[in-house]
Amino acid sequence: MEVSLMSSARCSTFSPAPTRRPTASLLARPTFLSLRSSSLCPLLALTSSVDVLPQRRGRRVTVMSMEAGIGVMGTKLGMMTYFEPDGTVVPVTVVGFREGNIVSQVKTAATDGYDAVQVGYRRVRDRKLTKPELGHLEKAGAIPMRHLQEFRLQSVDGFEPGQRLIVEDIFKEGDLVDVSGNSIGKGFQGGIKRHNFRRGLMTHGSKSHRALGSIGAGTTPGRVYKGKKMPGRMGGTKTKIRKLRVVKVDSELRVVMIKGAVPGKPGNLLRITPAKIVGKNIPKN
Repeated sequence: MEVSLMSSARCSTFSPAPTRRPTASLLARPTFLSLRSSSLCPLLALTSSVDVLPQRRGRRVTVMSMEAGIGVMGTKLGMMTYFEPDGTVVPVTVVGFREGNIVSQVKTAATDGYDAVQVGYRRVRDRKLTKPELGHLEKAGAIPMRHLQEFRLQSVDGFEPGQRLIVEDIFKEGDLVDVSGNSIGKGFQGGIKRHNFRRGLMTHGSKSHRALGSIGAGTTPGRVYKGKKMPGRMGGTKTKIRKLRVVKVDSELRVVMIKGAVPGKPGNLLRITPAKIVGKNIPKN
């Protein structure tokens, strides 16, 4: 079966690879179409769900999300109680900043295919890094740093390698921020703790207390559905908490107090960026 797209420009003819009758599993898979001409059809240019080039099965293409603005990295110090001038009690997380937050590379659409700023954080000894890592940082005129992260922006004007990012200039009191980091690992946990399942009766002859219970039917479908909530490893994953308010920025102590809890335990690496608000600081599309 062949499908042809008609337009004013010269379009290609597509031939799907499978010739057998499609099944439910095949229809659920993404279909990759191969182009047989050097020019793209106008219809394909407007279609975002069609991949022009086929990809190898099992390989995922990760697209970095756009940030609302440049961000910084910090270290979680702990939580405390903050009293506002009117006496309101606010639970805050104190985030400290070690030496770092230096621009190590500026990527542009002309050289790398997208606009982004790479930032380094936390100074370490030279012997802690490999020679390629040291060469990459020396090229930017930066100190040896342990962590490197990218912030994809709409424009990278005003950034240059070796530039230091000042936290006080990026965040002000009252700003909303997104904080991401690795959550605390809980190890292997059961269904009650991991998925908030309800336990069975503890009396009246019940022999099922904290067990998972039935996980599916027998003959039909005769298997366990993918994504079934079951016991397993809990925590230790990248987590983002959005739209947290900056309560105080202390330039003397070099700390930022953020209302609420953030991922991880004290000493955890955090990524702080301006909160994404669709239509305000990031486009709707």
